[in-house]
Amino acid sequence: MLSYSRYTELEVWKHARELASNIYEITTAFPKTEQFGLTSQMRRSVVSIPSNIAEGCGRQHKKETIHFLSFARSSLYELETQLYISKDLDYITEDKLSFCLSKIENLGKLVNGFIRYQQK
Repeated sequence: MLSYSRYTELEVWKHARELASNIYEITTAFPKTEQFGLTSQMRRSVVSIPSNIAEGCGRQHKKETIHFLSFARSSLYELETQLYISKDLDYITEDKLSFCLSKIENLGKLVNGFIRYQQK
């Protein structure tokens, strides 16, 4: 188990926080009609990624840690889908979509690597 302060040193958690900032910035330009729709859903999804990584690191057993890391990975998939929908609705450009998908792909690799590390 990682100590309370050590999870903040993990690259996977740092990258997840960075992605959260990116998504918050991007969604500020969404139409006001999406404030309680797609904007809210994307923000909840992206915030749950570093939150679940942190919560997993606070667990006593590796099985529990892996469980929360799996939640983080699921939220990545959810966010990816929401980004595609945002592009379909012309809320984001192809460039922003590509930028975010690249970040998600990288973060997904980090999360998967952390899961594999916990499984050892």
